[in-house]
Formats: sequence, structure tokens, C-alpha cells
Amino acid sequence: MNERYPTGRRAELAQTFNTAADRYDRFRPRYPNALFDALTSLSGSGAQSQVLEVGPATGVATDELAQRFGAVTALEPGPALAASASTRLSHANNVAIIVARLEDWVPPQWHSFDLVAAATSWHWVDPEAAYALAHRHLRPGGALAFWSALHVAGRDSFFDDIQEVYDAIGESRPGDSRLPLPGELAEHRHEVDASGLFETVDVVHFDWEVTYSAEAYLGLLSTFSGHIAMQVATQEALFDEIRQRINARPDGVVHRHWGAALHVARRR
Repeated sequence: MNERYPTGRRAELAQTFNTAADRYDRFRPRYPNALFDALTSLSGSGAQSQVLEVGPATGVATDELAQRFGAVTALEPGPALAASASTRLSHANNVAIIVARLEDWVPPQWHSFDLVAAATSWHWVDPEAAYALAHRHLRPGGALAFWSALHVAGRDSFFDDIQEVYDAIGESRPGDSRLPLPGELAEHRHEVDASGLFETVDVVHFDWEVTYSAEAYLGLLSTFSGHIAMQVATQEALFDEIRQRINARPDGVVHRHWGAALHVARRR
């Protein structure tokens, strides 16, 4: 997946998002409509479909799912994130937000879903159990869909230039890695196939750009687990440098390019 941590570290970082619920809702990017069009088409889901969403956070994707499908049951481990999602989706009478992890949740009665969906959350599920859990909750022939909004290379050189600041605080990119180009995000067909539980893995890539002021970009960074977990003094020094560099630019903004690889697999 996009990120895999040791079990203890994964749980520790996953909990950081609950401390940033307000910022998460304000600053995390929205996904393109074309992604949801492809999700609908490839999964074969429609207006009567029952959806189980894994890790909705503040409901950024949940709102779109609720508009397209019959009912959405969304499992969010963070109480503050779940409360924010409930507020955002108070208009939607076909959404149920439940404070729970996929790994722990047991439906109150036997129930199967047409679609299990995870938007920028699948990599936080226990990798030893993720596919078996999705398989368990899907009807035969149902679909698993997951994708993540990730940074990809775009037209703005700011993100390469700022790496020297990350290097100075010991937060370098691993090895000789570089930002992937649009369409280059890792695909996880082999991982899905290796589970033995799914087939017909379709992968479609999407990319889009968002423009940020200095404060908006720092707000975005403050929703990322690695930045939330930084020592306060380290984070403050990093954010001060980023703020100064963005505000010194002629237009005072940065253009961050996003990518997502939508994976859709059919339950055997």
C-alpha cells in the first residue's frame, strides 16, 4: 500500500488524525467527480447499493458516496472525526457514522454490502486482515474500492526546493526517492491478487491541482500524521520557513499536484 508501518507505529500515527478534525475538514483535498464516476461504473453499484466506508474521517468522500448510492455505513475510529462527519452529513438520511475500526466492528445483525470503499484510509487497516475483512462484509460479487490522494510532481518547483529544509531537520525523503509523475502512483494489483479473495482488479489514475496560500498549505500539512507527530519546536521551525518562502513568492501561493490510483476489485 501507500504507507505501511509496524503495527504499533501504525496505530500511534492513525490516532493523530483525531486531533486535527477541524483542520482535516478544511484543508484536505476533495476528490474529482471523475473518480466517483469511475467508481460507480467499475463497481457496478447504483442507487440501491449498500456501501460500507472504511475510515471516512470528516466525510469528504462520504458525501459523494451518499449522493450516488442507496445507503452508507461509515466506520470512523476517531470520535472527533466522526462528530465532524456527522455534522457535515446531517442533511443525508442515508448515512450512518459509527465510531469503530474495521478490525473490531461486528454488525448488529448479519448484513452484507455491495461495496466496501476506502478513501485515503485503506493503508491504515491492519494489512494482515484488510482483505479478509472486506471479503467478509461483501455479498458475493460485491466490490472493494480504495484510493488515496497523494502528492505527485507538477509544475511548481517549490516542493523540490523545500526539501533542503526537511533534510536539515532529519525528515528527508527516503533514499533517492522523488515525487512520482501523474499516472506513476504505485498499483497494488499483486497485493489484491495475493489475498486470493478478489478478482478483476481495475486501476484508474486521476490527477488534479490545488492552489494554496501559505496559511492554507500549512493547514494542510498540519493534517498529515508525520507533521502532527513532530516535536513542537521542529514543526514550528519548519512551518516558519515554509511560510516565509511562500509569502516571498510573487503570487504568494503554491500549486500542489495531487494524484490518486483508484483500485476496484470484485469479491470471488
